[in-house]
Amino acid sequence: MSENQQSVVLFRVVNTVAKALATAFGAGYSPVGPGTCGTAVTVPLAWALAGIALWQYALVVVAVTGIAVWAAARADHAWGTHDSGRIVIDEVAGYLVTMMFVDRASWVALGVGFVVFRALDIIKPPPVRWLDENLPGGWGVVLDDVAAGVIGAGVMYALAHFGALAYLAGL
Repeated sequence: MSENQQSVVLFRVVNTVAKALATAFGAGYSPVGPGTCGTAVTVPLAWALAGIALWQYALVVVAVTGIAVWAAARADHAWGTHDSGRIVIDEVAGYLVTMMFVDRASWVALGVGFVVFRALDIIKPPPVRWLDENLPGGWGVVLDDVAAGVIGAGVMYALAHFGALAYLAGL
């Protein structure tokens, strides 16, 4: 195999990996609500990470966010798109941020966090919309969802602090 052929093969492999990551291993190909599907596949991941320390969880979130920026930019480039609806790794990062400061072992918290994050991701309150419209490439694709996740983390923390999540769990 020539050096040029090896480069083409490597290019295709990297693009395939980027697309797999960007679509959360296929969730982004859902014909209905790909962002919701991308968030839904993250719920079990957040639950699986319930037993680790906050600093470890934060490292996972930072790593996922970094990978998301790369994968979103690379997948968009491969598809010739900008912020393709197939890209849902941004929802993965955003939901993980939303769940940062609450009990990720609680299915009530996971469900409420899902609703809170999806609402914020859809509504895009300031500065979320600004980030989406003004940051280039993978940064804009991902960091608006991370910003929605930061707002969501505040909402979830308040709900936990004031007993709303415990109340819902007791129903």
